[in-house]
Amino acid sequence: MDSRKIVLLVGALIVAAVTAFFARTLIAGSSAPMAGAVVMQAPIDGPEVLVATRALPIGTILDATALKFQPWPKELVDNAYYLKDKTDLQSLLGTVVRSEVTAGQPVTQGALVKPGDRGFLAAALGPGMRAVTVPVSAQAAVAGFVFPGDRIDLMLTQTVPGGGDGEPLKVSETIMRNIRVLATDQRTDNLVGEDGKTQVRTFSNVTVEATPKMAEQIAVAQTLGSLSLSLRSIADNSQELEEAIASGAVKVPNGNDPKAEKAMMLQLASQPSTAKSSFQTGADVSRYQRSTVPGKPAVAAGQGMSGMPIPAAGGAPVVIQGPVVRVARGTTVTAVPVGGKN
Repeated sequence: MDSRKIVLLVGALIVAAVTAFFARTLIAGSSAPMAGAVVMQAPIDGPEVLVATRALPIGTILDATALKFQPWPKELVDNAYYLKDKTDLQSLLGTVVRSEVTAGQPVTQGALVKPGDRGFLAAALGPGMRAVTVPVSAQAAVAGFVFPGDRIDLMLTQTVPGGGDGEPLKVSETIMRNIRVLATDQRTDNLVGEDGKTQVRTFSNVTVEATPKMAEQIAVAQTLGSLSLSLRSIADNSQELEEAIASGAVKVPNGNDPKAEKAMMLQLASQPSTAKSSFQTGADVSRYQRSTVPGKPAVAAGQGMSGMPIPAAGGAPVVIQGPVVRVARGTTVTAVPVGGKN
């Protein structure tokens, strides 16, 4: 090997070594500040303000789980924020969100409407919804364990009169599902005692949120019989989700988008429904009760379907039971029983 090739080879090795040294130095120098930035996190210098723990759409009735106090940068604090040292959190429970608040953002004073303020109930209603007041008894109202913000089913119990022996049909049916409670009597918030626990109390009226059509149905249902409340579980019902998807009440988002799926679940959870009405008759509870409406009494002897005497061919009334057909031949009218021959 000649000397020229040896010099070129040695020079290449020196350049490679110098490049590797500088590259290592740069990597070590850039990674050290990043590690320090992760470990050394400067605390937020500012007061604690009230923020939303989850997304609060318009009409949300606030409870203790929807709000919390969190440190906020001093230069970003606005006069409309709720400060911890000047805010009684208990006084905000039961208020209604008038302007939408995203999760983790401060709650402003203009975004909330307190009970008793003008427009409070209108702010609690969702778009296109109506407020309907239903009279209930203590037994029909789950003994006072229904609170504003809960979801209920509405049941109608009635007595259907019939003929025959005069015994009526007694039936109870669920006419509406997943209805949101807005107020009990004149209260739109939960009554909290000195120990901080929610007090259970009875009430005689409950105001619920319904669509215009459902509001009309509730008004009619009050004239048919007595209404009862059935408290729903907070847990999601997978069967109802499948039925809503099959009926087209909710649309399944395309792809794998967690936000779209969450929005779909929220739509289902906040959607009242009159579909899938179920019922139970007296016979389902007791063997001594009816399962159908009794039939009408038979037509009295010598009476037609309209209650008029039916003359025979000779002019004298005849005794006929059941429905008949009148056949006119000139001036002669003959009554023919249905299914019989004349």
